[in-house]
Amino acid sequence: MAGDEAPTARTSRGELVGAKAGGVCVFRGVRYAQPPTGPRRFAPPVPLERWDGPRPALEPGPACPQGMGSAAPPVPARPPVFGGLFGPGAHGTSEDCLHLTVWTPACDRGRRPVLVFIHGGAFRLGTSTAPTYDGARLAARGDVVVVACNYRLGPFGFLHLPELGAVNLGLLDQVAALEWVAAEIESFGGDPAAVTVFGESAGAKSIECLLAMPAASGLFRSAILESTYAPGMDPAVAADFARAVAEAAGAGTDPRALAELPADALLGAVTEVQLRSGPNLWGGAIGPVVDGTVLPEHPVAAAAAGSTHPVPLVVGTTADEARLFGSMAPGWLEVGPAELTQRLAAVVAGVPGAPPAAELAPAYRRARAARGHSSEPADILYAVQTDRLFRQHSIALAERHAGHQPHVWMYLFSWSAAGETALGACHALELPFVFGTLDGPTAALTGTDERAWALSATMADAWIGFARDGVPGALSWPRYEPTRRATLQLGESVAVLDDPEADERALWRDARWW
Repeated sequence: MAGDEAPTARTSRGELVGAKAGGVCVFRGVRYAQPPTGPRRFAPPVPLERWDGPRPALEPGPACPQGMGSAAPPVPARPPVFGGLFGPGAHGTSEDCLHLTVWTPACDRGRRPVLVFIHGGAFRLGTSTAPTYDGARLAARGDVVVVACNYRLGPFGFLHLPELGAVNLGLLDQVAALEWVAAEIESFGGDPAAVTVFGESAGAKSIECLLAMPAASGLFRSAILESTYAPGMDPAVAADFARAVAEAAGAGTDPRALAELPADALLGAVTEVQLRSGPNLWGGAIGPVVDGTVLPEHPVAAAAAGSTHPVPLVVGTTADEARLFGSMAPGWLEVGPAELTQRLAAVVAGVPGAPPAAELAPAYRRARAARGHSSEPADILYAVQTDRLFRQHSIALAERHAGHQPHVWMYLFSWSAAGETALGACHALELPFVFGTLDGPTAALTGTDERAWALSATMADAWIGFARDGVPGALSWPRYEPTRRATLQLGESVAVLDDPEADERALWRDARWW
């Protein structure tokens, strides 16, 4: 490829014509499976058919339909600072959403390492085409190929309807995207034998599930999990929820009628059930479930048994995960000392072996005071919620996976949001640092001074190095093992900490995450 000639990739299905942008070649809106529309709405993804002639790959593909549907009440807008991370963006939504984007230095036979990104959004929101996830700088910096895929969300990807064969469809979409990478990425200058998956939040939880899915075996050689978490994964709860959605949609006891509903009506039925039932009743009802076939067992249980795919892992969280959700629901933090224990009991409910709620406030108060941190009720609630949903679950996964695959590294992202002291190192804040998009929509949150760019370079190089060599960059970052628990702090300073927040971790030592 020379001059201004448009980059071309000759895949096994047909020819794709991309564009040059950001110093790399970009192919947008690339289909990796047939549209999951009409009779395929609740079916597993179907492989692409061949096409004749060059096909342009210039426009981003739409996100999966998402939101609350037309029957829902208006929802207050999120603060604009999060606009680059959540929601479908400018490219709209469609059930015809199984597309991906490829950024590559060249469509040659370079056999470069491949980084495949799976976006987050609670399995209900988001798109891989968000500006924050632009892979051009990452691809150029590391001479790697970056891929980002969309997948079915909400009721389209995770409504549990086993009688229709609709089981973990969103996860199967991700497997189909990885199968496409295995088959086609060499045409984009990538090495199909050197694939690293990375994802954040629901994307990291997806990868956690992929580690335990037979269908994903051999499709990636390493994985990076940014803020995986612990939702409910009970198929019985999910099936009850699906039946309630069918009734709300007027389908009665016949879930097949859901296949005929307009997308907006299906989203509205889901919202109606959730609003009618309260915020906690259906926790985990939209998301992966342990169905026994697609996902045979809970990923942490699989790791404990030594049956997760034996690939190297990088696992980590942000220091203040829960502060993002507090900013989106300010009333959540209106808690005084008298009601703190009651609120903490609700937080730890559903986790066998979790520390008693009555012990949490004094224990966290002591541990935080010893480090010079605030022990106000809201801050303790934040810290416990961060541990319950994200950090302790991530530690459990890393520790158990390391029992049979010793190449595991752990990090703690501690960079505090610029000008937003209440957010701290909140959920998702690390993403623009990884992608090198600090000057994008989240610039006011991340900051763009020399220190921010230096941290971004450190993280990008660590992720690239892990994809290239199986070791996270040139950092002196010891592997994670249960005696030392070495954890890399990524923040104002970059340093190895041994067993950070050890007192809090000890409180959760008997917690069972499956």
